[in-house]
Amino acid sequence: MRNIISIFTLCFVAFACKNGDANKENSSAAETVVDAATSVTENTGNNKEAQKKYEEAKKEYEENPEDADALIWYGRRAAYLGNYSEAIEAFTKGINQFPKDARMLRHRGHRYITTKKYSEAIRDLTLASQMIKGTEDQMEPDGIPNAKDTPISSLHGNIWYHLGLAHYLNQDLRSAAKVYEKRFETHQNDDNIVSATHWYYMTLKELGRDEEAKALLEPITKDMNIIENFTYHQMCLFYKGELSVIELQEMNEDGLNDAHLYGLGNWNLYQAKDTVRANGYFDKLLNDGNKASFAYLAAESDYLFQVGGEK
Repeated sequence: MRNIISIFTLCFVAFACKNGDANKENSSAAETVVDAATSVTENTGNNKEAQKKYEEAKKEYEENPEDADALIWYGRRAAYLGNYSEAIEAFTKGINQFPKDARMLRHRGHRYITTKKYSEAIRDLTLASQMIKGTEDQMEPDGIPNAKDTPISSLHGNIWYHLGLAHYLNQDLRSAAKVYEKRFETHQNDDNIVSATHWYYMTLKELGRDEEAKALLEPITKDMNIIENFTYHQMCLFYKGELSVIELQEMNEDGLNDAHLYGLGNWNLYQAKDTVRANGYFDKLLNDGNKASFAYLAAESDYLFQVGGEK
């Protein structure tokens, strides 16, 4: 599908991938810590509070090595600082120590996505999805409480959400679509609806399933009760034709974020058929974006895949 790519972006991606391993353990960019993956972020590069919470979580785990919750928070806090290898190692211990606890696979799968190990993420999250069959869902506490101090994502929802994303990033859109269908069964609130709709819509459009994509937007309205995923809500309204690019810019005084840029780039490819403008959005995302955001990872994966062929 994406057969016209700016030479500048390709050169940038090649450089970024070459240096990715050296950079991913030193995340000075904002790190994603919520279900949306791009809507709410924590700048942890020089964040003393984040470092303090990490040290507290590590100490709690060391003092209570048999506590699964303590291990999970240690791994999560490590990841918030960009210490992904440490986080993955912690969750690996958790998988061995608590083999029936799907949370360990869920969190390791997430961090395999962050470190671009998409096949490993799919393996973990697929296994986690099998483990939760027939079990009661549970809300997951937020690493950073939102303005209403209300967690919006659940264990089941996050497993399906990240599994769909892992397939998408691994350039397997058909598998991603099947998983996103399942994700809609775990909706708890409007935030869940818009986050899943954003990725599922793009997946369907890229598969040429335009009528299904259009129908997906019908439940999206301006008066939805959004707590965190404002960007995904805005992009779904844009796809629906209820917001313009100018309105998006006016609503975001600090500038369009990674999810905006990726969504707009895709829309210009498959809807407006404007590859020049699309590449402008992708170039900005890959130059200025947060390398841990899902939108950045998706844009990078898309461009690299062009070497091998279509989705």
